[in-house]
Amino acid sequence: QVQLVESGGGLVQAGGSLRLPCAASGRTSRIYRMGWYRQAPGKEREFVAAITWSAGRTYYADSVQGRFTISRDKAEITVYLQMNSLKPEDTAIYYCNRRDEYSGLQDDYWGQGTQVTVSS
Repeated sequence: QVQLVESGGGLVQAGGSLRLPCAASGRTSRIYRMGWYRQAPGKEREFVAAITWSAGRTYYADSVQGRFTISRDKAEITVYLQMNSLKPEDTAIYYCNRRDEYSGLQDDYWGQGTQVTVSS
């Protein structure tokens, strides 16, 4: 059974930094990528960043490119989102995502979310 546990959220002033870890459990052989999405009040959930598990290729939303960095620790089955130069518009609940692929099928798993609030 796959579980994702996020931490590291909180309140920070604009221009500040936060680091969000997400620890995953369960078999790792099927992991294709892990990443982060976010959902602000009244808005749909949106993609933030992702990293492929095998090659470590990274992907970012335009809105966070150059400010956020995603990384992984394969031994700990953990993905990190380093968020710098935070803006009030980054305020949202951040959700960790794990996508498994096997035999042409995909499974998506989600964490419970962690709140990030950026004050101006």
